[in-house]
Amino acid sequence: MNNCCGAGYGKFIMGMATGMVAGAAVGMAMAPSHRQIRRAAHMAAKRVNEAVENLAEAMDL
Repeated sequence: MNNCCGAGYGKFIMGMATGMVAGAAVGMAMAPSHRQIRRAAHMAAKRVNEAVENLAEAMDL
């Protein structure tokens, strides 16, 4: 009769805490590096610049 009314809450909380810690560790391991972020930003800026140049050429500016 011990498992009837909340005896498993401790195990549930411990499992939840373990899952949160494991999720945070995996998230940190999968995060992109600063170099990758800078490279992606540089490439995006380059593409925007090219699009503006193409638009200016199309408008004969």
